[in-house]
Amino acid sequence: MQNSKLEKIISLSKRRGFVFPGSEIYGGLAGTWDWGPLGFLVKENIKREWLKHMLRADHIFPIDSAILMNSKVWEASGHIEHFSDPLVDCKKCKRRFRTDDLGSLTSKGKSDFLKTCPECGGELTEAREFKMMFKTHAGPVEDSSTEVYLRPETAQGIFINFKNILDIFRPTLPFGICQIGKAFRNEITPKSFIFRSREFEQMELEYFGHPEKMDAYFADIKAMRMQWFLDLGVKKENIRFRDYAADELAHYSNATTDIEYRFGLSADGFSELEGIANRGDFDLQNHTKASGTDLRLEGVVPHVIEPSLGLDRAFLAFLTDAYDEDELSGDSRVVLRLHPKLAPVKVAVFPLVSNKENIVAKAKEIYQSLRQSAISKIYYQRSIAFDDIGNIGKRYRRQDEIGTPWCVTVDYQTLEDGTVTVRDRDTGKQERRQNADLDKYFERMLI
Repeated sequence: MQNSKLEKIISLSKRRGFVFPGSEIYGGLAGTWDWGPLGFLVKENIKREWLKHMLRADHIFPIDSAILMNSKVWEASGHIEHFSDPLVDCKKCKRRFRTDDLGSLTSKGKSDFLKTCPECGGELTEAREFKMMFKTHAGPVEDSSTEVYLRPETAQGIFINFKNILDIFRPTLPFGICQIGKAFRNEITPKSFIFRSREFEQMELEYFGHPEKMDAYFADIKAMRMQWFLDLGVKKENIRFRDYAADELAHYSNATTDIEYRFGLSADGFSELEGIANRGDFDLQNHTKASGTDLRLEGVVPHVIEPSLGLDRAFLAFLTDAYDEDELSGDSRVVLRLHPKLAPVKVAVFPLVSNKENIVAKAKEIYQSLRQSAISKIYYQRSIAFDDIGNIGKRYRRQDEIGTPWCVTVDYQTLEDGTVTVRDRDTGKQERRQNADLDKYFERMLI
């Protein structure tokens, strides 16, 4: 993403109520963001589509685990020992950087991080490890015995509930456990809007299977996850797979593939959107040893495939892919071509003029009817909007800018024959439809 486009998306997000800087009236807090009414609705729509995608099969079990866990969980998982990032400081300007943000020079098959500050050209210190978990205390006494951590990932909440699912629901291999929840990382350099934050939401599936069958599951899950993005409107040219080299793998991973999106934040434009990791039996073996709990099923410790998606990055990818500037009827406009299922507002209802009581009353009647339709029961009543402020052209532009797929205009002809104008966001084309059929028409498009 070029800086100018990112700046436009940030401006749009603030101006239209998608995302606000955290603690803004007190000067902000780096790496934190608040979600406005439209941003909330888009996030809810993304989560809804992800859960529909995951829960199509009856062998996938949803949970919602605690943010705070016994610290022994993080010892067993390896996070206390391994969850850190290499950090360098500039001796001249005192800026701090993650080494993977500095780029690299490759010589004789070896990759070396740049040794000078990208801001001022000053000398950088040697890299040191920076612990990324937020630490706090549970209880009235603040000492080592009460130390707990805000979870840096949601996956461990799944692993420690593995036996609960076995005991209650009696699944057979393969099966999965999924959840959506908050995670927290004390990032060295939160940056690029919501791309890297200190507080974010994850959407994760842990798919458990027999060790000998994991390669096939890995391939199937990769294809399934890529198709999900494509089905929700991401352009093929903006998304790709990238397989990790052996020296890139995390301590728990046998193989990892990223789904990368063309955010425009790296040299070739692509950055991680979703990670798909073959974690082997690392987690269940470690929790078996640390807790003394038998986590075998069908005579084996299952291996696991983990597709892990940051909801905030998914939001940014969908917004970036949808953002467009074009001309319509001779006027320039900003338009978000969001997939209708992700758009915060599905339908906006307008009276053609706001000073004719009979037209306004009819528009409000149609608006209230759509708010009682199946669309509102699935996507919230807030997904149907009423707008009578300003001329009709300005109202269209407002709805284009927030991604509303359809606008319904009530005019003089509506009073005569019961038809309304339905305008398509992407093309600007309008067609007359019977008011009585609107709910069924939009239901077919959305459900």
